[in-house]
Amino acid sequence: MDRFHALTAFARVVETGSFARAAGRLGVSVSSVSRLVADLEAHLDARLLNRTTRRLSLTESGQAFFERCVQLLADLEEAEVAVTAASIVPRGTLRLTCSATFGARHLAPAIAAFAARYRQVRFDVELSERTVDLVEEGFDLAVRVGETGSQNLVGRRIGTTRLVCCAAPSYLERHGEPQEPDDLTRHVCLTYEYAPARNAWTFRDGKGGERQVRIEGPIHANNGRFNEALAAAGLGIAREPDFIVGPGVRAGRLKAILCRFEPPPLNIYVVYPSRRHLSAKVRAFADFLVERFATEQWGLPAAGPATRQRRKV
Repeated sequence: MDRFHALTAFARVVETGSFARAAGRLGVSVSSVSRLVADLEAHLDARLLNRTTRRLSLTESGQAFFERCVQLLADLEEAEVAVTAASIVPRGTLRLTCSATFGARHLAPAIAAFAARYRQVRFDVELSERTVDLVEEGFDLAVRVGETGSQNLVGRRIGTTRLVCCAAPSYLERHGEPQEPDDLTRHVCLTYEYAPARNAWTFRDGKGGERQVRIEGPIHANNGRFNEALAAAGLGIAREPDFIVGPGVRAGRLKAILCRFEPPPLNIYVVYPSRRHLSAKVRAFADFLVERFATEQWGLPAAGPATRQRRKV
């Protein structure tokens, strides 16, 4: 038994959910794929797949073996790519998705710089706040804040961002500035559709513990830049990433509040479906973003202990 071919056949069967589709992807007969998987099970003395007339499913042993198998094949491909990468030129259309504000402010300049370096790459970009299913909708990669979105995605960190509570000076003059997170229960707060909890914000106290505060407000939106604009107009308090509210805070349209209680920073990732068969264009662009944003400050300097103490007074 050729174990490499057997591992590859098994992985493709699991990924496609069918011996026939796996055979089509590998360019071999269905009987060849079936025999390779059967030989692998015999070699391991374990059943990897439950087979019925309607569907295939992994056994418990099969699930554990599949996870190791995928990693092994990915590592082998990366080793091969490392040897031949110098001769591969990125080309073709790169489909990607990103949130609107981050895309316009930070990703667009990055794409412009990348396109100047790799003139054979074209871009098809969707700016959306929703979590796009990359595989189902045919995207090559995404830039995401917080979570990668799926355990089946590879995520590479390109930076971090802070969630900043802020309001217009005019709002704070009328309603007073909150000094503790619990004070927010008496304020107008602008809620965001894709936050982990629609009507609750999580803060970190001086001892590092987390506490959640219920918030309410008259406007709920699915775009952070929209909430930032409402806050700058004096409607209420927004809580958005610093790459959104940073320019407004620096310009004085907004004032950062409750800085002593900021939660831990959120990671920003470039994510793509898999390291297997990763195209040169995806690999090159992901590497480019990691390098470009390595030292990026999204809008506001980190609030160190001295800054926090001054704001407390």
